[in-house]
Amino acid sequence: MDTSNSRVTKAMILAAGEGTRLRPLTLETPKVLLPVAGVPLIYYTLTWLRSHGIGEVCINLHHLANRIKESLGDGSRFGVKVHYSVEESLLGTAGGVKKVEHFFDTTFVVVYGDVLTDFNLSAMMAFHQRKKAIATLAVTRVSNPWETGIVKMNREGRIISCIEKPPRGTEMGNMANGGVYVLERQVLDFIPNQGYCDFAYDVFPRLVRANFPVYGYVLGHEDYLIDIGAIDKYLKANEDVKSGKVKMTYEEQSSVPG
Repeated sequence: MDTSNSRVTKAMILAAGEGTRLRPLTLETPKVLLPVAGVPLIYYTLTWLRSHGIGEVCINLHHLANRIKESLGDGSRFGVKVHYSVEESLLGTAGGVKKVEHFFDTTFVVVYGDVLTDFNLSAMMAFHQRKKAIATLAVTRVSNPWETGIVKMNREGRIISCIEKPPRGTEMGNMANGGVYVLERQVLDFIPNQGYCDFAYDVFPRLVRANFPVYGYVLGHEDYLIDIGAIDKYLKANEDVKSGKVKMTYEEQSSVPG
C-alpha cells in the first residue's frame, strides 16, 4: 500500500439521512441544506474540501434528493465537480460509499453531511500518508462520550479499539470519531456489495481486529468540528459561525479549476 506520492482529489459527502433528530426543520429541507448563519451547511463543506485540493465530490442522496440536486447543480459554482448517487433505501455510511466504488481510484476522503468543520484536512492527509494507514479518522475530544463513537489509541495514534455509543459509565475515554475519514481504496473490500453497512459499527472495528493500520488524527483546541444533527448543536453552530469562531467561510467560484 504505497500512498507516499498520491494526491487526494476525490471526496464523498454522506447526505442521504433523513435528519430525524432535527425535525420539524428537516421535514421539507434536507439536513445538509439547513442554513448555518444564512448559508446551507453543505456549501461550507464543499468550500472546505475545495480549499484542500478536492476537485471531485460524490454525494449520496435519499431524503428530498431533488432539493439537493437543484441547490448544488454540477458543483461548478463551488469550484468542484459534483456527482450524485441516489439510494432507493438507505445503505448506511459504508454501504453508500461501496455503491459508488467505481468513483474512487486512489486515496479518498469521506465527510458526514452533518459535520461543520474548519480543521486542516491537508495536514490530516499528510498524516495518513506518513503513517501508511489504510484508514485515518478525525478524532475530537467530547464531553458526552456515551452519545458518540469512541476510539482508543496508542501513543503513535494507532487505533486499538473503537466502540460506537458505549453505555454511560462504560466508556473508555473521551476521544470521539469526528465523521471525517481519509481512506485507502482497499477499505472498500471490507464492505459488502449489497445492503446496509456502517463504518463505525461494522468496518472500522473489523479493520482494527484484523490488525490493519487504522489511525486517529487528533484535532487541536483551535480546530472547529461540530455535528449539527441535533437541534442544540445546530443552534450552537449558527452562533459559532456568526461570532467568528469558525474559520471556514463560504465562497462561490465562477468556474471549476483546471
